[in-house]
Amino acid sequence: MNNFTTDLIEALAKKQDIKEVFRKHLETAINQLLKHELTAFLDYEPYDREGFHSGNSRNGYYDRTFKTEYGELQLRIPRDRNGKFKQQTIAPYKRSNDTLEQFVIHLYEKGITTSEIAHLIERMYGHHYSKQTVSNLTQLVSEDVKAFHERKLEKRYVCIYLDATHIPIRRQTVQKEAVYIAIGITEEGNKEVLDFTIAPTESAHVWEELIQRLHERGVENVLLFISDGLLGMTDSIHRVFPKAKHQVCCVHVARNISSKVRVKDRAAILDDFKAVYQAKDREEAVKALENMQNNWGKSYPRVIESVLNHQQLLTFYDFPASIRRSIYSTNLIEAFNKEIKRYVKRKEQFPNEESLERFLVTRFLEYNHKFSLRCHRGFEKAKSELIQMFETIER
Repeated sequence: MNNFTTDLIEALAKKQDIKEVFRKHLETAINQLLKHELTAFLDYEPYDREGFHSGNSRNGYYDRTFKTEYGELQLRIPRDRNGKFKQQTIAPYKRSNDTLEQFVIHLYEKGITTSEIAHLIERMYGHHYSKQTVSNLTQLVSEDVKAFHERKLEKRYVCIYLDATHIPIRRQTVQKEAVYIAIGITEEGNKEVLDFTIAPTESAHVWEELIQRLHERGVENVLLFISDGLLGMTDSIHRVFPKAKHQVCCVHVARNISSKVRVKDRAAILDDFKAVYQAKDREEAVKALENMQNNWGKSYPRVIESVLNHQQLLTFYDFPASIRRSIYSTNLIEAFNKEIKRYVKRKEQFPNEESLERFLVTRFLEYNHKFSLRCHRGFEKAKSELIQMFETIER
């Protein structure tokens, strides 16, 4: 330790790289430890006469490199004559320490590409990691993917948000595919990503399969599903959860209205529609719809008719007032999807479906950990009412 302190002070005084001091002393320490490990195994010191007729003896060394955050170590692994000695200092076949592996995985979780990670490792630690090596390390996340899909879910969810985002993936050619994502909120107000699936396009049939898997993994009752206006969604939901209600995203409806009216009328008609989903209660919302019809029914009859025919437009008014701002749209899950796409932009594309799944699960696990003990806004206040709603549908 005295030599280490002296070398460290000298390196600091000469403004040298102190990582080399750590690397050199770590290399020396591990090599010494390996020698002592063999001595303990043989039960006699080098050149000790007691070992002459012990039936086993030292048999040289073999060289091995080991990568650490301080640089590459040159290790000399001792051997015994009988080949029975198994050193425990360095795991067999392991060529780097866990710090580096965890660092690589952490960078991967943040959306850094495998080529960028390899470049960073070489610049920071002075040894080369190929893109394939980095990719092999990130495959450790594959176990998390399987566990994520198979974990047991809660029996009750107040609401489940359904939304798909599109991400480039290579299947011979590169094309954007739909990533179906479901986020649930429990009666305690905790949010979590429940499941996901990947398909070339978005359809109600694939959504039904995902919802069915949620049921198979333990979900017994859901009060409300929130999604965009994809055709057939209500039927798909009710085939699995017949007692659940369905809310179509009011923001999606507003976007649809905006695309079908003249630019000069957009602000006014959208203000009228905003009064519908920001009303005090259902009765006031119905009056706002009537007002919207009176103002715009003649100018845009088909637009107004489509709004009035949305049977799932005002479903959220059946729920406590404190949570309505959270359930009239899919904004909650869309904000999360935008965050995912922000990380995806760094990767440009995924070489296969497994690579995309590994990336997604790292994001989902981080999200679930972050919100596992947080109560979403308004749910604590509405808890008793929500429990009563569950008891009603379970009778």
